Amino acid sequence: MRKPLPQPVRVYRVGGSVRDELLGLPVADRDWVVVGATPEIMVASGYRPVGRDFPVFLHPETHEEYALARTERKSGAGYRGFAFFASPEVTLEDDLARRDLTINAMARADDGTLVDPYGGERDLREGVLRHVSPAFAEDPLRVLRVARFAARFGFRVAPATAKLMRAIAAAGELPTIAPERVWTELARGLMEAHPSRMLVVLERCGALDALLPGVGGGPGVARALDHGARRGFALPVRYAVLANGFGAPVPADARARVRRAERISRHLCVPADCRELARLAARWRDRVQGASGLTPAAWLRLFDAADALRRPERLDALVDACECDALARPGARGPYAPRRLVNEAFAATRGVDAGAIATMVIARASARGERAGGEAIAKAVREARLRALRASQTR
Repeated sequence: MRKPLPQPVRVYRVGGSVRDELLGLPVADRDWVVVGATPEIMVASGYRPVGRDFPVFLHPETHEEYALARTERKSGAGYRGFAFFASPEVTLEDDLARRDLTINAMARADDGTLVDPYGGERDLREGVLRHVSPAFAEDPLRVLRVARFAARFGFRVAPATAKLMRAIAAAGELPTIAPERVWTELARGLMEAHPSRMLVVLERCGALDALLPGVGGGPGVARALDHGARRGFALPVRYAVLANGFGAPVPADARARVRRAERISRHLCVPADCRELARLAARWRDRVQGASGLTPAAWLRLFDAADALRRPERLDALVDACECDALARPGARGPYAPRRLVNEAFAATRGVDAGAIATMVIARASARGERAGGEAIAKAVREARLRALRASQTR
């Protein structure tokens, strides 16, 4: 059962929910900071402790996270190398000072008062990403976070913050970030409204090669990513565009493209759906782009490679990635013509009733006193699909 927190304990809503509220955006998650409390006070008031590295508690009714106000200091290398200190003497301003950007270092009091000791509201109005304190340089993960926020809001990076980011990259701490953390930030950035901004920011501060080795960030790739964002394409599609350098010159040899995509995917430890689509797009991009010249047999090879009859969404995603590549080229205009050709060929292929053909083959074999094997059925189904594809191409 929850009891009211005693005086003089004060509770503030902090971070992203305050920022998004000021921007007029929907507020999804709310985080809270508690000033003047101890773990014992929180537990006695019904809050459940869940923090492993520092005191965080779940509200007994809303289950939102309430963290004790804390400070931090650098205690080792990398983004994990921090020691945290929480006590009733830590002020709200102390807690906000450890945050990365001014736009994330604001708070709302119970009475609605905005607490903004570092100018976050001004930077929101001016569209600037600015670090709160020199301690920003102690956490290399913040380079990725700034790039992701640039992708989300389209804000520019303050010159002094950009200088700190270049210093972090030059210091060689970026490789200490676990690949899984890099992927988490990268995936979120790819799904923002301006994913190209993430690459631009990373490239300008010298972090792109260290964090994403083998990934190019040229204007063609940027256009392809932003096209995918405008079209609302899924994460595997946007990752396939990035991993293959779509929108820019890529190796002519499909096998070389596959090796490149696989190397990047292994380095980033990407999920299976993203890795598979990147590999599929590397191998089949040229065939999709040249769909008007595909033979019925080539169509079947494409559909088999995509496992399209069982997972048609993979074929759709492949076409989405190829569209980003094609329409990012200078002077290119939509709609993307190969999409219609792929859809028509796939409809013809899927229209073949494999079950009915199998029944027919089995019946014919039985009439001859034989048993029809799987190879005979597969051959008959393939021939039927080839006929259907030929017929669709003549219409």
